[in-house]
Amino acid sequence: MAHITKNFPEPTVETKKFWNHCKKQELLIQQCMACSHYQFYPRIICTTCMNRNVTWVRATGLGKIKMYTIIHRPISKAYSAPYAVALIQLAEGPMMMSNIINCDLDELAIGMGVKVAFEKWSEEITIPQFEPILTKDSLAEI
Repeated sequence: MAHITKNFPEPTVETKKFWNHCKKQELLIQQCMACSHYQFYPRIICTTCMNRNVTWVRATGLGKIKMYTIIHRPISKAYSAPYAVALIQLAEGPMMMSNIINCDLDELAIGMGVKVAFEKWSEEITIPQFEPILTKDSLAEI
């Protein structure tokens, strides 16, 4: 699929490492070295204890759908509708907004287990999205 006309994220000083690891198909989140709190989206301080000693760690890539909506009217012709946008609660705790892919939209449900899947949009940007976990064994890990 041609992604040239899509709205691309613009990496910043705070997010550059995140986007670089997405290119390697690795999902990173931040963890505070003082209180161990995990957080996403990237910030320069811990949102729990305000410590500046936050580092990037590799996430499991597993989560559950907390809420979702199905978009029937895309924002531009660059996007095919319908598609699902969801709030995913990662296994580590933080919430992440993303698309749900590779599933029948009628089968989406709150609490459904999902795992990260990456889609390359360009040489610079690979987008993390999520797809349903198909086995019950995988759900026990979340």
